[in-house]
Amino acid sequence: MNFDLIAWLTNPFILMFTSVFLGLMFGKIKFGKFNFGISGALFSGLLIGWVVHIYGSKIVEGQKGYESAQNMLNVGIIPEDFFYLFLILFVAAVGLLAAKDMGVVIKKYGAKFIILGITITFLGAAATYGMTLLSSDSNPYEISGVYTGALTSSPGLAAAIETAKDHAEHKVLDFETLPDKEKKFILNNLNVSIPEDEFEDYKLTEQQENQFINNAKASVGVGHAIGYPFGVLIVILAVNFFPKIFGINVDNELAMYRKEIKESQGKGHEIETVDFSLIGFTVACFLGYTLGKVQIYLGPLGYFSLGSTGGVLIGSLILGYIGKIGFINFRMNNKILGIIRQLSLAFFLAIVGLRYGYKVFDSLFGSGSYLALVSLVVGLVAMLIGFFIGRFVFKINWIMLSGAICGGMTSTPGLGACIESIGTDEPAAGYGATYPFALLGMVIFTILLHNLPM
Repeated sequence: MNFDLIAWLTNPFILMFTSVFLGLMFGKIKFGKFNFGISGALFSGLLIGWVVHIYGSKIVEGQKGYESAQNMLNVGIIPEDFFYLFLILFVAAVGLLAAKDMGVVIKKYGAKFIILGITITFLGAAATYGMTLLSSDSNPYEISGVYTGALTSSPGLAAAIETAKDHAEHKVLDFETLPDKEKKFILNNLNVSIPEDEFEDYKLTEQQENQFINNAKASVGVGHAIGYPFGVLIVILAVNFFPKIFGINVDNELAMYRKEIKESQGKGHEIETVDFSLIGFTVACFLGYTLGKVQIYLGPLGYFSLGSTGGVLIGSLILGYIGKIGFINFRMNNKILGIIRQLSLAFFLAIVGLRYGYKVFDSLFGSGSYLALVSLVVGLVAMLIGFFIGRFVFKINWIMLSGAICGGMTSTPGLGACIESIGTDEPAAGYGATYPFALLGMVIFTILLHNLPM
């Protein structure tokens, strides 16, 4: 009998199952009247991800289990495909669950959601820029990555990398005319140490130019990786504690919201609800994912797309609202869709934790602490001011506002926590209506961040 313990310990399925199990156990623990529920999977994933990364890193070449450990580390603990699979299943289930009232929600809150989506992303960008100015040693490329990470935006990350590349190319081409401060940053980035009185005559080699451009793109990725888990934590904690901090009675808000929706709905033709349609669910995932891959050209701003999350969510909301196309039914039993939502969310959160656990603890205890602080500030500023505008200026019901804030932060884990804390899928309609405009804002403000003096 042969059993490879290290291969078992570093197996992605074992890591995922263990994180979900322990996370759900942790989620049941009561802290006063509060418990983390499914969100506990994120915290167990973070801890396990940190431990296995350290464990795998200590296995050197020639030792037993080296190949298994390297395979785990090379894919980021858990392969990214698992991340997207459970993300797609989650948002498809949420979209189909929330679709019925989508028309009424957009008619009632549409313009407010557009403003919130743009405002929250703008506030995040403004906070990011402010934090950059506070530190003379900050790397602007890492900071722009933190911005996209704190608002958990993959399309924003893509825009940041592309913009960083263009920005870095212009810097190295104009190196000789740059101020000494910017020359010093570039040379430090390249580990070149010369006296400042020699800056004027120094010229970059082609290899150094390429290295700086590659370093710029890599720095965006580092900032995003550090900012992402802290952005997730901020949103999860906020949607759970804002009602307690600001005295919001969630049950009353839910009753008021349902009454408003019922009064606004017309007497249309009722669409038959089936227990579950695997064909319908698959079509929603397929068409939504395809929609998310469509690139829309925005002139000087480059290309914009909804990404996997936005595409599947918007596609599911539309198909669920339509209800039925031919023999394919998109109106399904809420309990069955709810089980799919819970299952996929638990694994999605665990995978987020596993993939980013090392970055979180490394940031808290190491050199990335400033970037972690930036992500916390960016997330808090964007969420708090977004909440005050939505609640006290627009007078939006908490059920919709909680979803809209998560949409403005482009935070799918936040939406999951929001649904869990309120006990209903209805916030997803606010999320779906806000998300596209928040993504557009992310792309625009990410580009602007690189063109501001730092």
